[in-house]
Amino acid sequence: MVKQELKIFIAMNRALNLINKTNYKIINKYKLTTPQFAVLEALYHKGDLSVGEVKEKVLSTSGTIAVIIRNLEKDNLLTRYQDKNDKRKYILNISETGRLLMDEVYPEIEANIVTQISVLDEEEQNLLLSDLKKLTGYKL
Repeated sequence: MVKQELKIFIAMNRALNLINKTNYKIINKYKLTTPQFAVLEALYHKGDLSVGEVKEKVLSTSGTIAVIIRNLEKDNLLTRYQDKNDKRKYILNISETGRLLMDEVYPEIEANIVTQISVLDEEEQNLLLSDLKKLTGYKL
């Protein structure tokens, strides 16, 4: 007999995989990878961030983030400049080209997520959000 906790874990993974599968198709349509989208999305919504801040927000490693940033720079989707206060740090800025791309991609991603989660009514969504906050200790 499968424990209830494992059933919950499997169900959460399946739900997230379903949403991510469609998100991947959307992101891929714009010739981006999921990690590239994550970096652009962070800059799109948060503004300029240091490389370390972006790495933390998108849960990436040092080696991976460097490759992602290089490729986004090569495609003119972001720029990088040295921090005025700490010359060891670099700040990332979404370019105008990157912003225009995100103006197209992000609404599609958001609509997909809303569509997928809207199978739950408002009360169910509030309960799920409350439970996930409790489970993760994260203030969403």
